[in-house]
Amino acid sequence: MKREYSPRGARRTIAPVPALGPSATWNFADSWEALARAIPDAPAQYGFSQRDGRELRYDWAEFDRRANGIATALLASGVARQDKVAQYMYNCPPYLESVLATFKAGLAPVNTNYRYTPDELVYIWDNADVVVVVFHGCFTDTIASLRDRVPRVALWLWVDDSSGECPSWATDYETAALAGTAETVIAPWSRSGDDLLLIYTGGTTGMPKGVMWRQEDLLLALDDANRVKLPPTPDLDSLLARTAKIGPRNLPAAPLMHGTGLFNAMSNLMMAGSIVTMRGRRFDPVELLDTIELLRVNSMSIVGDAFAKPILRALDAEPSRWDLSSLRVIISSGVMFAAETKAGLLRHNDRFIMVDALGSSEAIGMAQNTTTADGSTKTATFQLGPRTKVLTEEGREVLPGSGELGRVALRGHTPIGYYKDPEKSAETFVVFDGVRWSIPGDWASVDADGTVHLLGRGSQCINTGGEKVYPEEVEEVLKRHPSVADAAVVGLPDERFGQAITALVEPLQNQTIDEIEIIAHVKSRLAAYKAPKRVVVVDTVGRAGNGKLDYKALTARATKALG
Repeated sequence: MKREYSPRGARRTIAPVPALGPSATWNFADSWEALARAIPDAPAQYGFSQRDGRELRYDWAEFDRRANGIATALLASGVARQDKVAQYMYNCPPYLESVLATFKAGLAPVNTNYRYTPDELVYIWDNADVVVVVFHGCFTDTIASLRDRVPRVALWLWVDDSSGECPSWATDYETAALAGTAETVIAPWSRSGDDLLLIYTGGTTGMPKGVMWRQEDLLLALDDANRVKLPPTPDLDSLLARTAKIGPRNLPAAPLMHGTGLFNAMSNLMMAGSIVTMRGRRFDPVELLDTIELLRVNSMSIVGDAFAKPILRALDAEPSRWDLSSLRVIISSGVMFAAETKAGLLRHNDRFIMVDALGSSEAIGMAQNTTTADGSTKTATFQLGPRTKVLTEEGREVLPGSGELGRVALRGHTPIGYYKDPEKSAETFVVFDGVRWSIPGDWASVDADGTVHLLGRGSQCINTGGEKVYPEEVEEVLKRHPSVADAAVVGLPDERFGQAITALVEPLQNQTIDEIEIIAHVKSRLAAYKAPKRVVVVDTVGRAGNGKLDYKALTARATKALG
């Protein structure tokens, strides 16, 4: 039997929902529920208690049951179809549980960067029309300071992390999860492959914008990398046929709040696998390696050298400490993964398969390169996927070996646009000759053999440790400092983070620039990762008559000044 809820929580029992028919569409709730029925005792999630550090294990039946409890709480709060539910948490089992619960209830998840300041949180939750926030207890004071600025939020679900007591204005997450039963929870509006997941990103859009993925498009885009693919028309038998062998144990070292971590985790669950989240909240390569050995992790997702180089340093320092024989696949996305780093990792385990994926929140599976002990490729070179081409700005395909430059473009299963931003949507999601392409802005050339050389974003977006930072946002904050007349922000090459945010600051007359003070000023108003690592004082940033900056020249000036 299935349990149906009205928007106000009135409950009634209805007849079993018929099996998916030919007109149905793929969605994650139906798919994960089918897996929970097929492999109830198989592991779905591993984590660690914030109170005593003990290992936590949730099988698929419990994963589904707890999500039913959260879905019940969501529906009882008075939500409507496709209302938005924000996940404001570090990596932990409740993150994916609450995503499943949101899908069950026919609502839309919204990722929330836990590094955001109150002003940034208010912007995201207001822009996304969020009505429910699931949050770690450590964020209680931050939320308390801004609750009156997000009056649309009707339910706050508090996840205990041993940082304090549940506030009076919130509902205890664990109590709601434990109330769940095996009866599937479904809203009056049911579910659909048209239901959304929103991923907020600042990559090519200026202020963060919500990338709108239809569930069916996202599910099939993620599945496209699998050897045995799901059919375009929903067929749960084809999904369950892949459960003869339990899927891999995956550790998202990258935050689940970002597409790299979340999409890899969701893809792994679709393969009947399980997800491992660590206890620590800052990236610690020693804890990561300890966890891989302890829980026999098979695959992990990272963000290029920002993660891989510290891991390699830990392994080089203690080469005999860890048994990594279980780990086979390392997937990287979002920032450079250097060939030298991959070669170093292979010295510690020659069975590693390292996949460097070119993609973004707007385009999954654009291209990749794979490195094994049998062969490797150069940094920033890729083989295009079957749905990817390099196109000129006019929409013409760049011919291999032509020396021409173009933007990497993906067709097929792509997002439907940016939430409430048709102008930006039209810039990124472009139709050429009747074909719709997602073009996030990665420029590339194509060799005669089809190898693609990635050149970087055409915009001035800075990618620092996997975080995307738009210079103008930081510049505006810098210019509000009482000593600053004007400012420019560029990204300089950095061994660990890929790019380091660097500010060129023009002081007001008779004012002195204090680097530490300027950096602290930015950190007090924006997430810390958006603050400059270094500040260069200049006589002028050299704006043109139209107010524009020459970022290429500014980058050269900053490079010369810092040696």
